[in-house]
Amino acid sequence: MIKRIAQTAGFAGLIAALVLTLLQSLWVTPLILQAETYESAEPAAQLEHGHEHGGAAVAHIHEHSDEAWAPEDGWQRTLSTGGSNLVVAVGFALILAGLFSLRGPSRSWQGLLWGLGGFATFALAPSLGLPPELPGTAAADLAQRQTWWIGTAASTAAGLALIAFGRHWALRVVGVVVLVIPHVIGAPQPEVHSSLAPEALSHEFIAASLITNAAFWMVLGWAAAWLYQRHSQA
Repeated sequence: MIKRIAQTAGFAGLIAALVLTLLQSLWVTPLILQAETYESAEPAAQLEHGHEHGGAAVAHIHEHSDEAWAPEDGWQRTLSTGGSNLVVAVGFALILAGLFSLRGPSRSWQGLLWGLGGFATFALAPSLGLPPELPGTAAADLAQRQTWWIGTAASTAAGLALIAFGRHWALRVVGVVVLVIPHVIGAPQPEVHSSLAPEALSHEFIAASLITNAAFWMVLGWAAAWLYQRHSQA
């Protein structure tokens, strides 16, 4: 069983990671690069302002000159993104394959439903309170956002499980309540909402991120179900 789960997760994760990396390279990454032009223009404006006021901004620029290494645009960035996507995809595929061992899909297309459940849990529900953000966007405290994100993902997973597998209507009602609780509490928000990038670019980035994540989860769910069935038959 462990071998079946590992093989399913490895191959399904690889397939889904390649699809996600391709979609990100074509749509998401260009939006991030465009937003970074607005972010990089801000220090330049501060530098010019600093020369007019005793060079105070020059020190600010030097503080950021020793930042950690980051991949350059091009193959380095694509390779780093692809590697990160592979690690995440295999991790999620392990979760799916483990769940399949408890309640395996009888048809490959049922993996799409599992994938949509994963998309709702890890992307759609958290984005209702904390939408994907471009560089240069104001955000609340990181620890608070992480806590709310984890709680929302856990509540969504539990709520969907109760709705889908609950045998009594009361369990399904509880599932709906569990789904709503994080959004009633509300996600942590910054004191002032601001973004260096235009609003239209931010909206396009949110849409691109959600659509590519939906495609990723559907491919991951289908591939995991198909491979799990093949290994089971073998």
